Amino acid sequence: MLRGRTKPENGGDSAAGSQPQFKENSQVARALVLNEVQKQDRQQKMQAGVMKKLDQNPEMKKALQAVVKDVPEDQREKVMTSMAMRAMRSMKPPVNQQVPAQGVKV
Repeated sequence: MLRGRTKPENGGDSAAGSQPQFKENSQVARALVLNEVQKQDRQQKMQAGVMKKLDQNPEMKKALQAVVKDVPEDQREKVMTSMAMRAMRSMKPPVNQQVPAQGVKV
């Protein structure tokens, strides 16, 4: 991001408590907004996928609902998906860890 300072109004001496002035850059602002929108889209897709998997596993869903019953209603779904993602990650074996092949030593 480009940062530029404007000339101080008091003839060159800047006050100790003054903040630097940033130039407005519409491209940077658009990029930041786009990144936020894309981030929210990814989160929504991930949460929808987790909720779909939770619907396929009623036992886990019932257990998570029991855990989040005291969480405020507006935060309940987010907490439940977060806990479900964590639980699913802990149950699934890591993909990039491979068992070393048994070879013949010479």
